[in-house]
This record gives sequence, C-alpha cells and structure tokens, in this order.
Amino acid sequence: MASERKRLPGPVAFAIWAAVVVLGATALGGIALHRGESVNAMWFILAAVCVYTVGYRFYSAFLAARVLALDATRATPAERFNDGRDFVPTNRWVVFGHHFAAIAGPGPLIGPTLAAQFGYLPGTLWILFGAVLGGCVQDFVALFCSIRRDGRSLGQMARDELGALGGAVALIGVLAIMIILIAVLGLVVVNAMRHSPWATSTVAATIPIAILVGLVMRYLRPGRVLEGTALGVTLLLLAVFGGSWIDAHPAIRGWFDFDGPTLALFVILYGFAAAVLPVWLLLAPRDYLSTFMKIGTIVALALAIVVLNPAVKMPALTQFVDGTGPIFGGKVFPFVFITIACGAISGFHSLISSGTTPKLLANERDARFIGYGAMAVESFVAIMAMVAACVLDPGVYFAINSPAGVVGAQAADAVATISAWGFPVTAAQMQELAREMGEATLFARTGGAPSLAVGMASIFSRAFGDTLLAVWYHFAIMFEALFILTTVDAGTRVARFMLQDMIGNAVPAMGRTSWYPSVLICSALVVAGWGYFLYFGVIDPLGGINSLWPLFGIANQMLAAIALCVATTILVKSRKATFAWVTALPLAWLVVVTSSAAWQKLFSSDLKLGFLAHADDLAAQLAAGTLSGAAAAQAPRLIFNDRLDAALTLFFLITVWVLVFETARVCHAALTGKRCPPITESPHVPSRLVEDWVRD
Repeated sequence: MASERKRLPGPVAFAIWAAVVVLGATALGGIALHRGESVNAMWFILAAVCVYTVGYRFYSAFLAARVLALDATRATPAERFNDGRDFVPTNRWVVFGHHFAAIAGPGPLIGPTLAAQFGYLPGTLWILFGAVLGGCVQDFVALFCSIRRDGRSLGQMARDELGALGGAVALIGVLAIMIILIAVLGLVVVNAMRHSPWATSTVAATIPIAILVGLVMRYLRPGRVLEGTALGVTLLLLAVFGGSWIDAHPAIRGWFDFDGPTLALFVILYGFAAAVLPVWLLLAPRDYLSTFMKIGTIVALALAIVVLNPAVKMPALTQFVDGTGPIFGGKVFPFVFITIACGAISGFHSLISSGTTPKLLANERDARFIGYGAMAVESFVAIMAMVAACVLDPGVYFAINSPAGVVGAQAADAVATISAWGFPVTAAQMQELAREMGEATLFARTGGAPSLAVGMASIFSRAFGDTLLAVWYHFAIMFEALFILTTVDAGTRVARFMLQDMIGNAVPAMGRTSWYPSVLICSALVVAGWGYFLYFGVIDPLGGINSLWPLFGIANQMLAAIALCVATTILVKSRKATFAWVTALPLAWLVVVTSSAAWQKLFSSDLKLGFLAHADDLAAQLAAGTLSGAAAAQAPRLIFNDRLDAALTLFFLITVWVLVFETARVCHAALTGKRCPPITESPHVPSRLVEDWVRD
C-alpha cells in the first residue's frame, strides 16, 4: 500500500532536493553566462532534468493537492460512460502513451530548430520555464476540468461556463483553429514521407501492428500490458529495420515511393479511420507504441549527448534578434515565443486534454502524471531539438534553413551571403554533407525538419558509428513523420467531438458520441475540412497551405489563451479565486504575446513580416507590370494567400479578446455574487474500479 511505503527522512529529502536545485541553477548559469566561447551540450541536459524534476515534484503536487484537490475515489467519465469505443477505462501507462503521442507533434521538433535563428539562449529559457509554469499547468488543469465535466470538450466547457456568447465564439474559433492546425500537421507529414520508402513503409506498418496489439490486449491477454507492449515494440523495431531493407531494394521500394497528392489521400483516409474506429482498436495502441519510438529516440539522443558532450556552436544570441533574420521575420519578442509554440505551451494540448484522454483515464489521481508529466517530457524533446540544431556549424544551419530568395539560388551566392553574416560555410562543405546524408543538396531545405535530421544524424553517427550517417539521417526523417502523424489522428477525433457538441445543440441525437451515424457524419465533415486544405496545399505549385505556416504558432498560442480563459473561470466559480493566478498569469502573458505578434503580422510595413504590406506590394508590382513570367503568374495566388492569412489572424485575435472580456465579466459576477452561468461540475460518484490496476 502507498501509505506503507518508506519515505526518506525529512533532512535527507531536503538535502537531495537542495542538491538538485543547486545543480539546476549551476547548469542554467553555464548556459546563460557563457560568452565568446562554446558551451557544452551537457549543461542543457542537466538544466532540463533539474527544472522539470523540481517542477513536477513540487509545483504539480501543489496544483494536485491544493488547487485541484484530486480525488482517487471519484469515478471518472471513462468508468461511468464506458461504451467500448470512446469511453474506455485504460491502464495509466497506455493513457500516458496515447496522450504523449497525441500532443507531441511538430512543435517541439520544428519550433526550437527554427527559433535557433535568434541563438540558443532565448528559446532554451522559454522552453524550460514556459513549460513548467505555463504549458504543463494548462494541460493538467484542462484535463482535470474535463474529467469533472463528463469528458466535455474545450468548446463545450466554454459554452457551459462562460455563457452563450463566450461559448459560441469559443466553439467556432477553436474548431477553425483545429482545422488549420491539422491541415498544417498533415502537410508536414506528407512532405517528410514524400518519395521516402523507408519512412512511408515504417509509418504504414504501425497501423496493422497497432490493431494487432489492440486485439491482443483487449481479448487475448486483457490486462497484460507488458506482454502487449513487448509484442508491439518488437514488431515496431522490425518495421524500422524492414523499412531500411525496403529502401535498399529497387524492386520493392517502388511500392512505397509515393508523391505528395497520393500520400495526402492516404493521410486523409487514415484520419477518417482513426476517428470512427473504437479507440482501443487503433488510436490508443498506435499512439502508445509510437510513444516508445518517440521517447526511445529522444532518450538515445540524450545519452549520446551525455557520452559525446558536443559543443554548442550557435552563439547565445545572434544579430537576428533585431528582426532581420533570414528564416522568418520578426524580432525576438514576440516571435521566439510564437515560434517555439508546443515546446513550452500549446493550445492544441488542451484539446487532447479535453478530448480523448479524459475518456480513457480510469483514476482521477493519474491526471497529474499524464497532464503535467507528459508535457514535461514533450518540453524535454524541445530541448533536445534545440541542442541538435545548435551543435551544427551556424553556417551549415543557415545554409539549410535560409530560403533561396534570401541568400541566393546558386551555391556560391548562398555561401557568400551567409559567410558575410559572420557564419562561414563553403559550397564544398555543403556538397560533402549532402553526399554523406544521401541527398542531392541541402541548400534551402527550409522548414526545420531537414536541419534537425542532420543534427540528430551527426550526433547518432558519432556515438554509434560514422559509417551509418545516411541511415541515421533517414531514420530521423522517418522519426519526425511518425512523431507528427499521431497528432493528426488524435486531433481529428477531438475535432469530431467538438463538431458533435456544436451540432448537438440543434440536433440532440447528433451530440451523442455513442450514436454511430453521428460519428460517421461528423468525422467525414472534419476530415473533409482539413483534407481540403491539405490536398490543395500539396498539389498547388505556388505553395498553397504553406502560406498558413506563419499562422501556426499564433493560432496555437491563441488556442492556449482560450483554454486558460476557461480554466481561470472554472477556478473562480469553484471558490478557488485565491489560486486563480496559476492560470491567470500564463493567460495574461499569452494575450500580450499573441496580440503583439498578430498586430505585427497584420499591420507591419516590413514586407517580410506584414501580410497586408506584402500583398499590397505584390499587387502594386503586378499592376505596374514590373513582374513577368512565373512571378506574374504566381502573384495573384500569393496575394490571395496573404490576405487570407490576414483575415484569419484578425478573426483569431478578435476571438481571443472576446473571450478575455467574457472571462473577466463572468469572474467579476461570480466574485460579487451577481448572476452568472452556474458551475457545471458533475456530482461525485464513487468509483467501483479496483484501486490499482493489475500490473505485470
């Protein structure tokens, strides 16, 4: 029994945690104070481990005991509404695996890689402290609120707690953001697997493997989690090595060598299947198994860094903090926070925490481990991505990530421009690196994924064998694709829940998640929404959905602000106003950051930054006839995309501020005893489940 477990004596525990705090402070000092010389990557590992450990041990315990008062004897929605499809009491480790796989998308990989443009220091500090004080808190509190409200979605909770206006704005805004986010995630997956038989075959193999594991754990060996895990992980590793074998055989590799449009259709079909099939059959076991590859790869990367202790070659701060960076426009404030996104705090996580996860959680006490803990692990992934990007020579980093339109289309022009910035690189160096990675060229491979793969491959090859550099590079590309696809499937299911909530207000039967016609119809509508943007983004030679990438970070952070509005309102109405600062402070920071970024993206006169300024400049050039050939043909599409981006940014900005004012109004009414929507927490129902799951 937990009460019988031996605890460390007070002085011993105090000494241990004091040592952890001192070690973490020393590591942070080593990162922040080094100037003019290289800093060892080991400091990043030590700082991250110490910060996350202290945050989980003390701050999350404070949230669990004092703020939220978790109750292990209370029946969860998974137990009370168990329907075998959406509501299914599930082992806590499987739920952790599903939750982590669902929330860990491109943000913690791509965001830090791109944010390294400013140097390693701003992004690293925000990842560490933004996660512990903001992202982990949001995920934990959102999960708790949904558990106490029958597993309701974020939009539904906003309607119930904020009233008709706030709820309607939140439902529409959140669903619109979701559609765009899933489409962008799908595009990243397609681009990572495009003409990559190894990645495609391995990712495809995870689907039948997951179905097999789901059947085994539900019918053949129920409760035997370790057996199902061993089977799934073994098959997953075989799929990874099988993908390498497929890639090496010309006769077979063609079966898995697909172009973008074909892969987009496959992703669309998979998203629909994941949304309608029982969660235990595909979604939960696939995400659970994917988590082993995700965490396993990150742990291996961390161990390789510990063994090699490579030097971080990127300076702490670069000259691009002034907004003149080649990778994306904008000053370090607010755009380092927008770019890091999921590595520190992610609104998308709140949709998972109020979507699939509360419908699987068997015991409320596990909300701390899954909500706070999984986000801490994802933030550690972001630290690893930052390190992998910053151990590259800065010249190589900028050569890979800088667009040809900025540095020049020819290799000689690109290296001359980058070297003039103070980051020397040569064409021969880039050519040799591309050859070692098995690529034709690595110039202008924008988006962050290729440079991250190069960084990971360089670390792995030095630790495990220099002759396998190309293998490690393609493994990293496959790893990124697998990392992101799990977010697409969970996001689609969550969006289906949200749409059912919305339509259910007019047609009650459609709001029942157990009614299969509603499941099919709403899943089809959601997939059609993001599938439209995904498919036409892939086939559009002018970029299509790529123009929405600047919106990804802004939309994601605004979604986090919406979640924190709802959480703050619930705390105040639950007579816990003295603790409302735990969500109100991150909310205030996000509102400032996102509003500043959105305002600049809308109205900045900088052509690299402002949507409308760039659209007007292109329109003026087109009208004056100064554009010719391909540029003239592309201009109308680029102008449309810029104005679409501006309209969406304005819509998201208005949505957030409406919800901020509604939150303030409802909280003021609750504190002063005036009329406001009643608290909607479900009544206490004692749990009948055995306290501890049968463990293998």
